[in-house]
Amino acid sequence: MKVILKTAVDNLGRAGDVKDVADGYARNFLLPRKLAETATPSALKYWEKGKEKRAQAIAAEVKAAQEIAGKLAGVSLSFSMPASEEGKLFGSVGKTDVLKSLKAAGFEVPKNSVRLETALKTVGEHDVDLRLAPEVSAKVKVVVSARQ
Repeated sequence: MKVILKTAVDNLGRAGDVKDVADGYARNFLLPRKLAETATPSALKYWEKGKEKRAQAIAAEVKAAQEIAGKLAGVSLSFSMPASEEGKLFGSVGKTDVLKSLKAAGFEVPKNSVRLETALKTVGEHDVDLRLAPEVSAKVKVVVSARQ
């Protein structure tokens, strides 16, 4: 089924993109949540009119994300957590911890931009990916130390 995305959808596209998706995905997820609409000829004409404005907005968004990524290039976050003698934490450092630390350092990043497979549960240095825009990502160094 062909649909036109109304908003950006992760791993699918941005607003205004025409995508061919599975019927069930469109009927059960995209359309009920108003993330997309069916690609009828009249809807295609409507979305074609605003194509230039969307392109300018995307360019501005990418430029802002690149500026933030440049500032984040040298950032190192440190956490002190109780740990065992083997270096395993008695807790973990998760996405929200990284977000709070970035906010305290003066960086406003969207909460869904932190890409952690699993929470950090060992002492040491870790690289955490931040996906600021679909084309722009940055790495932040996270240092976890044992608290006595």
